[in-house]
Amino acid sequence: MKKNNSVPTMKDVAAEAGVALGTVSKVVNGLPVGDSYRIRVEDAIKKLNYQVNSYAQGLKADKTHTIALLIPNTVQPFYASLVYHINLSLLKRKYRMLLCSTDYDTSLEQEYITMAQQNKVDGIIGLTYNPNLIIEESTPFVAIDRSMGPKIPCVASDNFAGGQLAAEKLADLGCKNVAFLRTGSSLTNEPNKRKAGFENGCLSRSLKYEMKILNDGEPFEEFEKFLMEHIYNGKLSFDGIFCVTDSLAFSIIQILQKLGQKIPEDVQIIGFDGVRHFGNKNYVCSTIVQPVSEMAEMCVELLLQENMPTRPPLVCLPVTYAYGGTTSETAGALT
Repeated sequence: MKKNNSVPTMKDVAAEAGVALGTVSKVVNGLPVGDSYRIRVEDAIKKLNYQVNSYAQGLKADKTHTIALLIPNTVQPFYASLVYHINLSLLKRKYRMLLCSTDYDTSLEQEYITMAQQNKVDGIIGLTYNPNLIIEESTPFVAIDRSMGPKIPCVASDNFAGGQLAAEKLADLGCKNVAFLRTGSSLTNEPNKRKAGFENGCLSRSLKYEMKILNDGEPFEEFEKFLMEHIYNGKLSFDGIFCVTDSLAFSIIQILQKLGQKIPEDVQIIGFDGVRHFGNKNYVCSTIVQPVSEMAEMCVELLLQENMPTRPPLVCLPVTYAYGGTTSETAGALT
């Protein structure tokens, strides 16, 4: 019998049920035993409130059914959506998620990876910014948006096609002179391809375009200065703008409104990501939608794939365009 105030053990359950310790082990691990034995063990577990130490079980089996996710933050809606869908994909497979929010701190990314490996996670999914991360080869790793070498698969949306689609859509909507606005990391990554795609789309449609790119550390006010320099007699010279994220598009819309520009009457704006108000309502702007749920599912599927050599170095998933009120589609064009 269990001692007073002590945490019940498997031996206590065996004693309470009047069965061998091996029988309890079989019941706990889902192995077949006679119904009468199983019922006695289950009753004893309930009576003693015995808790199975799944982590210890996992260590013995060399599998903890825990996956670490490294993400810059959960404040930005796109990142929050990734966290949500990756967690759902893991839950479907009865895996748990260890969430590590790095806040763009490259040294913290390495600390989290070391911690995750020490805790014997079964793999790591990472959207990271440290180009010098050290990852043990024995730890499966899937990257999001960053190519990290031939042995680590990268999952991304088709950023080049998304940039091209944005340019073509602005052209289809009657734009003649457009701008490309970007801010973010100077690190080589898949989202950088949005710029090349946009340029390609502009060239194919004979669209005039200018670019304003802010790298890390440059003041955001440079965008307002850039836009003000292109206002003549109260009117912006650009009739279309592509922003590389919806977050940037939202900020640019506020600047333009402050400068007396109407959207979409004076200037049409397309963002990138597919962010929605409150996570599931209307799009915050017209946007190139990343297939977040499919990206999450692909990350988990690749990570848990047993046959490691078959994992591709890069998986690009298709993007789509969605109207969000900042472009001039007619009612007929939206159906």
